Amino acid sequence: MKEPVKIYSIPTCSDCNYAKRTSKSTRLPIQIITAKKNVKYAEEVWNLTGKQIVPTIVIGDKVFVGFAENLSEIRELLS
Repeated sequence: MKEPVKIYSIPTCSDCNYAKRTSKSTRLPIQIITAKKNVKYAEEVWNLTGKQIVPTIVIGDKVFVGFAENLSEIRELLS
């Protein structure tokens, strides 16, 4: 089994919700991480990106900050 796609998000983020919907339409395992509920997850985002921005998406060894601006590459990796 492949490592799951990780999506760090918060419930009120429309870009996060779009990323979750798009990712769920694939057959890959997905891990949704709500950064607002646990400070540890916000720290993970900071360690990955040097920023505190959601969505932060991890696919294998690639880390994306934001979804819409990275949509083409993310879709390619998810297919």
